[in-house]
Amino acid sequence: MSTITLNGKPTQLQAEPDTPLLWLLRGELKLTGTKYGCGMALCGACTVHVDGQPVRGCVTTLASAEGKAVTTIEGLSGPEARAVQAAWVKLDVVQCGYCQSGQIMTAVALLAKNRQPTNADIDAAMSGNLCRCGTYPRIREAIHEAARALSA
Repeated sequence: MSTITLNGKPTQLQAEPDTPLLWLLRGELKLTGTKYGCGMALCGACTVHVDGQPVRGCVTTLASAEGKAVTTIEGLSGPEARAVQAAWVKLDVVQCGYCQSGQIMTAVALLAKNRQPTNADIDAAMSGNLCRCGTYPRIREAIHEAARALSA
């Protein structure tokens, strides 16, 4: 039995230590906002936060999350989350939406560290998140919009 703090609540999971968080979140816990994309940590669709850091749920094991705080898109909160979510809506970022939970999780982590990111900062932070629809310009502008809202 392993224990993590999931979206602010202590959660016990019975699974092999090498089980990817993504499988537990989606299959066991029915938190389907975190998406399966590539299974190799290349696309970012499965991004969750572990102790506030964005990680790929498809390659992050239960053992590596033991005793840590895991946040999914369903549990995302705080000023950065509200600012990013509002900016995403305001700028109509989403097209198909499949990658967007990973995009949002990564953007929130960026703004938690850097409230005034440059284009280069945004590009570097978001580089591991792929969008087949090509909404990158809207994502970048939404992050700038969220940064402006946070500084207001």
